[in-house]
Amino acid sequence: RLRGLPLRVSAPPPIGLEALRRRLDAGLSRRPRVALDQSDLVSAAVLVPITDRGGPHLLFTKKTGSVPHHKGQFSFPGGIVDVRDGSRVETALREAWEEVHLPAEAVEVLGMLDDTPTRATNFIITPVVGIVRDPVELRPDGREIERVLEVPLQTLRDPSIFRTEIWERNGEPHPVLFYEVSPDDVIWGATARILSQFLALLDEPESPP
Repeated sequence: RLRGLPLRVSAPPPIGLEALRRRLDAGLSRRPRVALDQSDLVSAAVLVPITDRGGPHLLFTKKTGSVPHHKGQFSFPGGIVDVRDGSRVETALREAWEEVHLPAEAVEVLGMLDDTPTRATNFIITPVVGIVRDPVELRPDGREIERVLEVPLQTLRDPSIFRTEIWERNGEPHPVLFYEVSPDDVIWGATARILSQFLALLDEPESPP
């Protein structure tokens, strides 16, 4: 670890759920999605769930200490693509149900972000963005997921919780992103890169009607 670098310098104004949906629809439709070659990597998909708790929140899960990878870390609900899954969207929705009992029918899928590789493990992750439209009772499965964390979108857009550090792997420097929601709740690694990509969509200028 070499140094920390700031990124944003000012907090953006709050955004409501429907305005967020419109901005995401526009951003996802106008940008070409990066789909990576997955032949030598393990294919996975995650759901980036937007919940409405008096304003837009993003839902994260904290992994237990008994999972094979990323023990105790925060992630979006998701997992490895099953041969029975018809699409990456189906994988993300299935895993969200299995991990936190989020019903697929409660989610309005908006689109997919760029494929995101993990650096410490050989996964390629396809993020699926969706809004949770129906009231749901989220229950961590206790085996893979320890607890659910719903963070206000406005908190995640606050520059004071974000930092970048330069780490070395195999002699090569690379940036590692961190969102410190609280001293005990830090989102980093591949999940933070997916989150950064999601937030960047909201910072893009809106096209005129």
